[in-house]
This record gives sequence, C-alpha cells and structure tokens, in this order.
Amino acid sequence: MTDHHLGTDHIHTVWDNALPPALTIEPGDTVTLDTLDASDGGVARRVATGDLTPPAGLVDVISRDLRPLRNGPRGHPLTGPISVEGAQPGDALRIEILDVRAADWGWTGCRPDGIGLLDAVLGAEGLQPYTHFWDLRARTHTEFLPGIRLPLAPFPGVIGVAPGATGPHPTSPPRQVGGNMDIRQLVAGSVLWLPVEVPGALLSAGDLHAAQGDGELSGTGIEMDGHLTLRVHVEKRAGITTPEFTTPTHGGSSRQWHVTTGHDPELMTAARIALRALLRRLEPRGLTLEQAYVLASACVDLKISQIVDAPNYTVSAFLPLDIFTGH
Repeated sequence: MTDHHLGTDHIHTVWDNALPPALTIEPGDTVTLDTLDASDGGVARRVATGDLTPPAGLVDVISRDLRPLRNGPRGHPLTGPISVEGAQPGDALRIEILDVRAADWGWTGCRPDGIGLLDAVLGAEGLQPYTHFWDLRARTHTEFLPGIRLPLAPFPGVIGVAPGATGPHPTSPPRQVGGNMDIRQLVAGSVLWLPVEVPGALLSAGDLHAAQGDGELSGTGIEMDGHLTLRVHVEKRAGITTPEFTTPTHGGSSRQWHVTTGHDPELMTAARIALRALLRRLEPRGLTLEQAYVLASACVDLKISQIVDAPNYTVSAFLPLDIFTGH
C-alpha cells in the first residue's frame, strides 16, 4: 500500500468521465489532496495580503452562479480525478476519511440574489452582500464576534466519482455518485461508500468547510482551503445505488438549543418560516441581518420534525446556545 499526494495543480471544475486521471492508485492506498475553497483560492489570495475588507466585486467571487472557472462551466474547484485500479461499474468505493486539515482562514458569505434559503425574502428586507472572514488558526474553534465562538468540525463539502452519463456536468447538484452533498457529518473517522459508474471510478474532492449547520442556509459554510487524506478501497459488486456512510458524530453538540419551527404543506416554505423566526431571535444580540444570516449558516441545524401530519409538514431550526460564551 502506497501513500500519494495530489496538489492544486490538478484542479477541474466539472464532473466528466472523459477527464484523464491525474493519479492512478491501487485499492488500499492512501492519498492526500490539497484543495481550494469555493472561490477557487481567490479569497485566500486576498487574505494573504492582509486585506480582510472584501471589495464590491467579491460578491461575484463567492457567488455560486454560473461563471467560468478554469476548464469548464461554473463549478467547485475539485482536486483529481483519481483512478482506482480494478474499480468497475457495479462496484463501490469504500473511502475512509482519515484527516481533514483546515487552512488558517475561512469565509462565509450571503447575497440577496444568491442561492441561500432566505435570499429572496431577506433581499426584500434590505439584505446586503456580506462576507465574514474567520480566523481558524486555533484549529478547535473560531470567534465570530466577541462573545460568540463556534467549534470547528472540518469536512469535505464535495466528494464523489464521475457519473456514467456523458458530460460535462455541473458540480453544484449532488447525484447518485456523490458530489456536492455538503454533509457535515463526513468528518475524519467517517467511512463513505460511493457507487461506481465508470472504469476506475474517477474520484475527486474539494470545497472543504471548517464548520457548517445542517442546511448551509446562506449558501456557504465556513469555506476554506485545506488538505484531505483518504484511504480508498474497492468493494466488488456492492449493489449500492446512492452514497452511504458511517460517522462518529450526528452533528453539533450543545448543552441547550433554542428552536424555532415552521409549518406548511411545502417543506421549503416551512424551512423558510423556521429560519426567519430564528434570525429574529438573533436581532436582540446586536447582530446585523447579514451577520445573523451567515452565523446561522455556520451553526444552525434544520431538521424535518414530521412529514406525516398532513397537510402541514414541520421543520425546526436549532441554534446551539453554547456558542454564546456568556450563556
């Protein structure tokens, strides 16, 4: 078994089974991927200069609208693809996530015309484009504002293999072969199974997050560059048709939570009602609308509480009160 390393000189921004592999490994090998954040490293370059004040144009850098990136349509910068010897359609990759290492910085953004859950609603209320920079050098936690501190739990926002259908395909929607799943429980110690649809599987990953609430509510978690170490196995004729995983965590922890609820025949509407109520709960703490929105994206969990009591479904938004250090 061999240890490999793949740097950011091997970046692609689409899913496409015609992409040549950047690396070929044997089952059981370990590979460390250097990854770029969702801005293709643009925000990192600004932070490196010491300028933490985003210019007006930065909202375009951090947006996830269609825009060109490197060798294809708008997409996340992904490191790979990696071909795994012996992997064939019908098999599965069994991927051990050994380590997820954060960079020294991170960012979370919102904008009134982006993809966040409440962008249209809050845009009508005067939401402005906003980017918050996070200092991640403590490795275990990061301070949002004085008195508000979030624990870090880094994970890959995007990890997947090439679809069998002829590409290119955008990276934003997740698929039966993985991709942009944004599952924050895929931390170090997790094991992920991905169904293989093309010879070699063509595994890629990127879009690491230092922390995120279930839902990624403003459209971004704590986005960051980083390093992802995986051990990759092949399970022959596994018979799986969608990603599956084991994890050492169910998500965040707190001694107490404040929860708001939404009830509606449409789950998205119920989720919006719950989140808007929660943002109002943050207003007395002195946060701007933009600060409350990005803070929620980094730590608030949306949960489906019930889908059986027709005609209304219930979505609950959980705010961990332990983030308030004076609580």
